[in-house]
Amino acid sequence: MSQLIKKLFYIIFMLILISIISFLAIHSAPNSFLSAGELNPNMTEEVIEQLKAVYGLDKSLTMQYIDWVVNIVTLNFGVSFVSGQDVSAEILKRLPVTLVMNITALIAVFVISLYLGIKAALNYEQKSDYIIRQISLVSFSMPSFYLALLFIIFFALNLDLFPIAGLHSVEEKTGFANILDMAWHLTLPIGVMIFVGLGSMIIYIRSLTLEILKSDYYYFALSRGVSKNDLLRFYILPNLLPPIITLLGLSLPGLIGGSVILESIFGIEGMGQLFFMSALSRDYPIIMGTLMITAFLTLLGNMIADLLLLKLNPYMKRG
Repeated sequence: MSQLIKKLFYIIFMLILISIISFLAIHSAPNSFLSAGELNPNMTEEVIEQLKAVYGLDKSLTMQYIDWVVNIVTLNFGVSFVSGQDVSAEILKRLPVTLVMNITALIAVFVISLYLGIKAALNYEQKSDYIIRQISLVSFSMPSFYLALLFIIFFALNLDLFPIAGLHSVEEKTGFANILDMAWHLTLPIGVMIFVGLGSMIIYIRSLTLEILKSDYYYFALSRGVSKNDLLRFYILPNLLPPIITLLGLSLPGLIGGSVILESIFGIEGMGQLFFMSALSRDYPIIMGTLMITAFLTLLGNMIADLLLLKLNPYMKRG
């Protein structure tokens, strides 16, 4: 319980720090919403000053931040400058898609990389090891936007297996058919996220497994005639899981950040696309709202990873 309380205080402190840095960085950028080309260029200075007063942009940065924090306490992220809609509603409408993409990719990366990393280590310097290493190196060096374009050209344009963009087909569907339709549209972007995330994870797991295979307790188990399945279950996996969970927790920001690019390329109405469009128009409430939600999800993921580590390794509680 004490560890959980410490983690919660840590999350609160980090959110405050992130909010201050993000707020200053956003408002230090050149131009603003009123000069970003979103409004009528023929508007007079008097009208622009009135709009600044309406949006609170005529106040000092300190007062703007205080007002924003006061509203955040009641989970009020403000109103979008562009759409005029409530920011919380805009984010909640797009959040599920982004979460589905990232959680699916994270689970798939964990399972696939665990299998391939162990397989490569157990077949050290053999053909399968060489093939897996080459795949991991290609994955590690492949930019997500470039792979997304290759997937679109090959699977969507040439083979016509998947749609190029969007989240739904033109024909309206309901129920389970709608879920299948969304899964069909999300296959390519999630596939890109999985492939790009495999490289470093496979290399890391392979390296860890090789260290385990050289350990004294593993040789002792071999000398006792322990079966391969028991070696994997009781000697390899228990020693692999703690560092893998740590790495997965650290990889969350990269996955969430990568969805910004992929959602924009594939035209998916998620938080990533919302953040990208808001950044172009300097829609401060949307930008701050998405940044804080993303930061909270990242910190929450890291906290869950730490709690899982405590469960797997009780000796960490002594620290």
